[in-house]
Formats: sequence, structure tokens, C-alpha cells
Amino acid sequence: MLFIENTKTKSNFAQSKQLMTTTNTSQQNTRHTISKIVFIFAITLCLMPFITPPVALLIGLVIGLTLGHPYIHLNKKATNLLLKSSVVGLGFGMNINNALQAGKTGILFTVASIVGTMVLGGLLGWLFNIEKKTSYLVSSGTAICGGSAIAAIGPVIEAEEQQMSVALGIVFILNSIALIIFPVIGHWLALLPNQFGMWCAIAIHDTSSVVGAATTYDKIYDPNHSGIAPAIATTVKLARALWIIPLSFVSAMIFKNKSGKMNIPWFIGFYILAMLAFTYIPFVRLYSDWVVMAAKKGLTITLFLIGAGLSKKVIKSVGFRPVLQGVILWIAISLTALWAVIHLI
Repeated sequence: MLFIENTKTKSNFAQSKQLMTTTNTSQQNTRHTISKIVFIFAITLCLMPFITPPVALLIGLVIGLTLGHPYIHLNKKATNLLLKSSVVGLGFGMNINNALQAGKTGILFTVASIVGTMVLGGLLGWLFNIEKKTSYLVSSGTAICGGSAIAAIGPVIEAEEQQMSVALGIVFILNSIALIIFPVIGHWLALLPNQFGMWCAIAIHDTSSVVGAATTYDKIYDPNHSGIAPAIATTVKLARALWIIPLSFVSAMIFKNKSGKMNIPWFIGFYILAMLAFTYIPFVRLYSDWVVMAAKKGLTITLFLIGAGLSKKVIKSVGFRPVLQGVILWIAISLTALWAVIHLI
């Protein structure tokens, strides 16, 4: 009898465990379905004209930190492709001669800020005893163009996935903050559109957040909606991104890497071709407004996807000392660049 009762007990326990597993699986499937529905609705909402880049980023962050990104495995490729396509699209609304003038003005700021940021980043990494490659990636991302620089420099110095994840997490968190607060600060300081565009290009990490902040400033705080802020911000930032190439060579020498791995931002060439087409081909100008409008929406969606990809796991993986290094670097470059644009432009 005792054997039969034990057998029944085990059987009931097994059935109960199976029922709990089935229930948990059902709940997970329901949650995943809800996540997909909300995600698709949110992307559609971000296409509306009243949704600005900062709002799109916040919507993405809420989804990423609550329901989670249902297509996280596709997020990196989607943001990369959408960002590059959108930047090229913006080129169809910019005059090459104006862009060259902006580039000349920004080149001195670019060189000084890149060298200064890398030197300060190295000192902070040594002072805080941060792992060398992680510290170098944080400095590179702050100095040039955020995630793009980290993705390019990482293979050159043979960084591990965890080291790159930490650096990317820091950059994305600070980007999210900058996108929201920079337009407000710029308005409070009564910066001119060209000053704000230059400040964004130097002080904000990623191209997407630079253009997003400049577009927000132009849309909300520039009474003429002149487009000067996003034009200068995009041009100077992309010129800055080209410094990935010399930095890659220097990085290979510092870390003694002879593999020759290097990622070159080829899409910048297409951006230049788009500006040339807009400047010298009248036919292109007939449709440029539509292309630029689509490109701006593409950037808004890009920022939404970046926000949705910032999960609790990513935030937890970022240690305190690398964050402190990233914050100090960001504040230093922001304040220095702000002083420069106010007094020198």
C-alpha cells in the first residue's frame, strides 16, 4: 500500500510540475505576443510627424526595460542599416559648398577634441584601474562617433565581447541622456543654430543622437526652422567619423595587432555623392524634400530601436568605474566644446 501511495504521490507531483511548466510557457508566449503587438504599434507611432527623436527614444527605452525587444536578434543589423541609409538620405538636402565651409570650421575642434579625449581617457583609465581595452573603447567611442567607433576599434585591438558590450552600454546610456537634455540646454543658453550644430557634433557620441538632437533643436527652438543646426551637425560629425581610420592604425600599433582588421565607414562616400547630386543636379532637388523627410523618420525609428535594445541586462553589465570614466569624459568634452562654440564661432 505504501509503495502504491508513493507512486501516486510522485505521479501527482510530476503532473503538477508539468502543469506549471505548461502554464509558464503559455504565459511567456502571451507576454511575447503582447510585446510584438506593442512593438509594432510603437514603430508605427514613431512614423507620425508629432513624434520627435527624443520621444521615440523614450518610447523605445520603456519597451526595452519593461516588455523587452521581441526582435533583439535583428536589432543590431536593423539600426546599422537604417542609420547609414538615413544619413545618406539627409545628404540629398545639403549643399556641398555649405558643408565644406562647415567642415573647415569644425576640423580644428575635431582634431583637438579627439586628441584631448583620448589622452584624458587614458589617464582616467589608469587612475581608476579600469581594464585597459575597456577603457580604450570607452575613450574611442567618446572621442569619435560612439558605437561606430567601438565597433571599428574593437576588432583592431582584439577586444572581447564583454569589453565591447560594456563600452557600448555606456555610450548608449549617455547618448540617450544627451538627446534629451542638449536641445533644452542649447535653448537655455540661446545658442545660434550653427553653434548648436557644432556643439552636438563634438559632444554627443553617436551620429544618430547628434542628428536627432540637432533636428529637435531646429524643429522646436529655431524660429526660422532654417535647417542649419542639423546640416552642420551631420557634416561635422561625419567628417569626425573619418578619424576612425587613423585611430585604427594607431590602435593596432599600441596593442601590437598585426591582423590588419579595420572597418572603414564607406557610407560616408555615398553621403558626399548625395550632397553633390543635390548641389549640381536640378532634377534631384525636385524630390529632395521627400527624401530628406523619409531620412529624418528613418533616424527617428533608429533611435527608437536603440532605446528598445537597451535592456536591464545591458545596464547591469556596465561597471561603476567604466561608467565614471565615460561620464567624466563626456562632461569634459561637452563643457570644452560649449565654451569653444560660444567664444570662437
